[in-house]
Amino acid sequence: MAVFKEISPNASAGEKVTNWFENRFPTAFDAYRVHMSEYYAPKNFNFWYVFGALAMLVLVIQIVTGIFLVMHYKPDAALAFGSVEYIMRDVPWGWLIRYMHSTGASAFFIVVYLHMFRGLLYGSYRKPRELVWIFGCAIFLCLMAEAFMGYLLPWGQMSYWGAQVIVNLFSAIPFVGPDLALLIRGDYVVGDATLNRFFSFHVIAVPLVLLGLVMAHLLALHDVGSNNPDGIEIKGPKAPKDTKGHPLDGIPFHPYYTVHDIFMVSVFLMVFTAIIFFAPEFGGYFLEYNNFIPADPLKTPLHIAPVWYFTPFYSMLRAITSEMMYALIACVVAGAAFGIFKAQLPKILKPVIGGVAVVVIAMMLAIDAKFWGVVVMGGAVIILFFLPWLDYSPVKSIRYRPDWHKYLYGVFVFMFFILAYLGVKPPGVWGEAFGQDIAQRVSQFGTLFYFGFFILMPWWSRIGDPKPVPARVTFAAH
Repeated sequence: MAVFKEISPNASAGEKVTNWFENRFPTAFDAYRVHMSEYYAPKNFNFWYVFGALAMLVLVIQIVTGIFLVMHYKPDAALAFGSVEYIMRDVPWGWLIRYMHSTGASAFFIVVYLHMFRGLLYGSYRKPRELVWIFGCAIFLCLMAEAFMGYLLPWGQMSYWGAQVIVNLFSAIPFVGPDLALLIRGDYVVGDATLNRFFSFHVIAVPLVLLGLVMAHLLALHDVGSNNPDGIEIKGPKAPKDTKGHPLDGIPFHPYYTVHDIFMVSVFLMVFTAIIFFAPEFGGYFLEYNNFIPADPLKTPLHIAPVWYFTPFYSMLRAITSEMMYALIACVVAGAAFGIFKAQLPKILKPVIGGVAVVVIAMMLAIDAKFWGVVVMGGAVIILFFLPWLDYSPVKSIRYRPDWHKYLYGVFVFMFFILAYLGVKPPGVWGEAFGQDIAQRVSQFGTLFYFGFFILMPWWSRIGDPKPVPARVTFAAH
């Protein structure tokens, strides 16, 4: 039985109302204390720690604007494009809602990419936060599915043909590919059945999974505590005369970081609204110009490319050619040789590794390069899940790693941007040299670098002497 808290008869009206609710809904107030007012976060958070809150804000924007768009949208191949034009032209403030939703999709990926990069910089995926990272990667994967399915709904030229290309990739999977592609489309071509399926998943199924993963991500984070730019746990020294055991290097999330986040939310909203009102298409990157043309199954656009946030992975897909297969085979052979001759493994395992390498090489030669392109594109996301077990560095934060690690991270970011750029552009954008497509060669190098960064991380992350890590977080009042 619940115990009601008494309050002074002279208390203010606000205090009496709060006490009335707390006595009848104590779980909500306990959650507020655990996750806000009594949740102690490191006091040395910097600019990089605002993107999680911004991602939550954009998620709310997408849900609210999506609800209003669904009120007027028609998930019918004959009516979908017209319903979007109706929203833009005839629904009061419909153009604003649509532009908020389309701009929000790109903003979501911007803040999520920055949020993940912060985790990469400061080792937020390391023990004991492995599960936090895994939930975050699952959110990223779910977000990609949500964006892809939502991209078809305007039923413009790029929506239609982009979905056609991506769904056809599944047909490259041996044995089950054609049936899987047919199951996803619901028909032999992208049509009304595909639109209805994608609409159902975009509006109902995927958002429910996404919200569940976000809750799991936050609960797991608050159970183990937040990381910080120094990569040091703050559950050590306690404040003097503190009977509750609060960490000396921590401060309550509310009000200190809520005020911090509110300021950054204000800055974000100013930029967000400026894009909505002055450049909602953002030069064709947020809304492609071909998508303002109704879908025509009989007329293929000159160049089909996904939205910018998918282009790094699309560029990796296009990089896998028959010639690239030989480079991948060479990597498999080199990895197997390293495992056999250098790794300290039982003798019985060495021929096993060699046999597996031979089988993999045979499969790579027997199966079409298109399938391996799909594998590479998917593997570029899946490999992120294994990051906690790939990093062997004795320190977490980039602050205390050898200086050359920073340059390596910088090259990684640069190559990711190059892959994103090449994914938007048609083949041959940089011309040819010696009869070869320069852009394709660059994308192949970028793909090898991307996977090499992660696969070789157990080796290179241990090289070099780390800098001394302080016993307590470094903090300067501001």
